[in-house]
Amino acid sequence: MRVVGLIPCRLKSTRLPSKALLMIDSFPLIVHTMKRAQLAKSLDDVYVCTDSEEIAHVVHSHGGKPIITKSEHTNGTERIAEAAESLEADLFVNIQGDEPLVDPNHIESVIAEHAKHPEWDIIVPSLPIARPEDPHIVKIVHDVNYRIIFLSRSVIPQPFNHRPGFFLKHLSVISFKPEALQRYASLKPSPLQISESVELLRALENGMVLGTILLDGDSISVDIKEDYVRAKVLMISDEFRKLY
Repeated sequence: MRVVGLIPCRLKSTRLPSKALLMIDSFPLIVHTMKRAQLAKSLDDVYVCTDSEEIAHVVHSHGGKPIITKSEHTNGTERIAEAAESLEADLFVNIQGDEPLVDPNHIESVIAEHAKHPEWDIIVPSLPIARPEDPHIVKIVHDVNYRIIFLSRSVIPQPFNHRPGFFLKHLSVISFKPEALQRYASLKPSPLQISESVELLRALENGMVLGTILLDGDSISVDIKEDYVRAKVLMISDEFRKLY
């Protein structure tokens, strides 16, 4: 089975301008994400998909493989779908470019789970969180067979009778069957996707099968300055940093 990692990355981020090129422990943020993805042995190749020549140059100068994409994509899934059109793979794994501390073991686990569930179009892994009130964190609920029922920025499940021991958050290491990725890109933004601003609701609303796997550990997306400061501190003692 051939599996390719695709890292969507754009320069014009709104809340933290040019965050992909911010330096963390001697490397730009996007290079950390790329090099950690390359540590996942189940990935046969890794590409950074971007509309920025500057990011492409940085990626290439650090030994990576950039793919230039159109600038008008509305989200990262659309961006990697364009890149995937020129590639061959049995699975494509979307690894968000703003996660410089992405865990290679999470990537391995997602790939292994998708191999066990070929009937699933997409796998969106989840991590437990104790406090789900932050609307910037996308929460997941699934059925007894780990098929995703809904994703939301709201607190789900709603603790009407009792509060669960933990809630689940969406982790941005997402595995796609090739046909599912291209179908997603062919669909128009859906009502719930627009309302929640959660891009994978487009797939769920159109009848695609999304599964999840519960993982251990944590993840950090660099969206604002405070996230960037935290990432720099955590990188100092990170176990994977010494491997690249």
